[in-house]
Amino acid sequence: MRIAVLLSILICAAASLRAQISVEIDLQEQAAYLLKNGRPVLASPISSGRYGHLTKTGSFKILEKERSHYSSMYGKIVDARGNTVVADADADMPVPQGGKFIPAPMHYFMRFHGGDGMHAGYLPGYPASHGCVRMPQEYAIAFFNSVSAGTPVTVFGRTPVSRYWSQSGSRFPRGRNRFADPRVASPFAPRFAPPPPFWWR
Repeated sequence: MRIAVLLSILICAAASLRAQISVEIDLQEQAAYLLKNGRPVLASPISSGRYGHLTKTGSFKILEKERSHYSSMYGKIVDARGNTVVADADADMPVPQGGKFIPAPMHYFMRFHGGDGMHAGYLPGYPASHGCVRMPQEYAIAFFNSVSAGTPVTVFGRTPVSRYWSQSGSRFPRGRNRFADPRVASPFAPRFAPPPPFWWR
């Protein structure tokens, strides 16, 4: 009897934890939020899809997770000496003799729509990806360890037009900072939440 009760408690707790976690991605703010019970618990700056490769808006779910993922479509082309010839290359571009195409690393990949997902990557301060949502590695690790297949992901907002939008001040514009949201009991700093603690990794 006691084992059955403990087992049912564990199953309910696991189900409730899955149901409580969700992700919101605001393209206008260039920010991703990890929510628990509808309340933001972690925020990360992002670099979403640039014009011509915009990140799709809508309601999605995490389809799969892969810790060491590499793009099958994008990367760079290097010559025989290893020097970069094309930094932003497509896999079908011609490669110089002796050179090769090197797929782009997309570690801590969390696919949520087609070939798009959240992953660790370079943030230049503006939307620059081919549709994925790049995050600093420490935040990508925290999100990766918190979500599972089926976790809801909502993408909304308009991609900023200005290439240098983020250089004008805070990465999260005033007045729209989710951490000023009344659903949050104790707001974090106005810029973004502090780096995740070691136990998120």
